[in-house]
Amino acid sequence: MTLRFLVLGDSLASGTGAARPQDTLGARLTRELERAGHAVDLAVVAVPGATSLDLAAQVRRAGARHPDAEIALLVIGANDLTRQVPPVRAAAELGAAVGQLRQRGTDVLVVPTPDMSSVAWVPPAFRSVVAGICDQARARQIRAAEAAGAAVAVVAPEVSRRFAAEPALFSADRFHPSSAGYALVAEALAPHLLDLAARRDENAA
Repeated sequence: MTLRFLVLGDSLASGTGAARPQDTLGARLTRELERAGHAVDLAVVAVPGATSLDLAAQVRRAGARHPDAEIALLVIGANDLTRQVPPVRAAAELGAAVGQLRQRGTDVLVVPTPDMSSVAWVPPAFRSVVAGICDQARARQIRAAEAAGAAVAVVAPEVSRRFAAEPALFSADRFHPSSAGYALVAEALAPHLLDLAARRDENAA
């Protein structure tokens, strides 16, 4: 049985900043699924710069559900903040996209807004304010995603602290992860994705 692995969302989902295609989040997590015994068909429909308002189009672009099985990783939220998408609407659009995927039988793992206070352009005096705004947006996303039937994987605070302390985890633009940064994020997300895939296998047995 082939597992189609959909990756939707923004530049983090598409891999902006990675030095090589094999260093992106989708590629790294595909290898984790393959190591767990899955035959994987990776399909990345994420678009750099995307907000939650763009998710419906990405779901449509993903096409028909895979005939065997399908699992989706949805990474979104940073651009909602930078482009000032109203948090209530952003959460609603996220929930709607998850609902569309779930209706077609896709299991979904949502990675909500990261802590953006560690990026270089945020002055130290404003980092606590930015972190608080991210926390509020993330809480709305989590409620909407879980209500629509998704699992949620929040990037742990220790990962955010690593990014704040280690400039090499950022790419040259000091905003997107480097290949090393994607490795760290993939390591944090892999257990959540593998658990979702394992539960899918159990339910299908």
